[in-house]
Amino acid sequence: MVHINVLDPGASPLDYYGFELRRLREAAGLTQKQMGDVLNYTGSLVGQIETARKVPTLEFSERVDAALGAGGLFSRLVVLVLRSQLPAWFRQVAELQARATEIYSFEIGMVPGLLQTPAYARAVLGAIDDADLDDRTDIRLARQGIFGKGEPPLFWVVLAEAALHQEIGGPKTMHEQLAHLLSFQNNPRINIQVLPFAAGAHAGLTGSFDIYRFSSDPAIVYTEGYGSAHPSANPDTVKGCSLRYDHLQAAALSLKDSAALIRRVMEERYGEQHLA
Repeated sequence: MVHINVLDPGASPLDYYGFELRRLREAAGLTQKQMGDVLNYTGSLVGQIETARKVPTLEFSERVDAALGAGGLFSRLVVLVLRSQLPAWFRQVAELQARATEIYSFEIGMVPGLLQTPAYARAVLGAIDDADLDDRTDIRLARQGIFGKGEPPLFWVVLAEAALHQEIGGPKTMHEQLAHLLSFQNNPRINIQVLPFAAGAHAGLTGSFDIYRFSSDPAIVYTEGYGSAHPSANPDTVKGCSLRYDHLQAAALSLKDSAALIRRVMEERYGEQHLA
């Protein structure tokens, strides 16, 4: 007799997702293998998700919605599931990003998570710990779903030039990542300025930070440490970091010149001659 793991749907968003997936699959008269065939996944994966041993992706959820006529249920649930899988210290930040109408980010050493490609994100997350790397990468990338909302936030990034040269994941990954940055050139809601080495001493030398602005709530400044998040709504902190950000934008290259520099680094440092 096969043992069937019985989930408590109230235990977590992941358990609730698995419980509902099994319930609706069985109501449709499908086995896990048949469900997998319909979705173009393995029956084993369906079983792992149903028993909360595997985290579903947005693509999987969209296919389930279509196959079971679930009306978008799983596409909505997966957002909660993925957010619940973030490190506890980062969950508040993900919620801030989801609610913000404007996000201003200064990054001193790497491309920000909201603009990372899968390969780049995987390399960043696996630098020290490669446990559950597939799931952790999917969870990070899912945060980029905020740009698919009906009213996505304005996202403005000042990226230190060092981030373009810091080779993460190898030349192919970097070429793909810089090409991804260039793909936003005609998107007025995602703007990328590069702070060049030639800027010298600048207002961001103390480290990376974000500013989140909302339609009705006070703005919040966010900084990050090793395994810890530091959001602050202190008006003086917000005012000081906003001034700091203004200076960084002024010292950075224009949007057009930034794109030109990104393209030059992509071609000269990570071009075809380096991909062999």
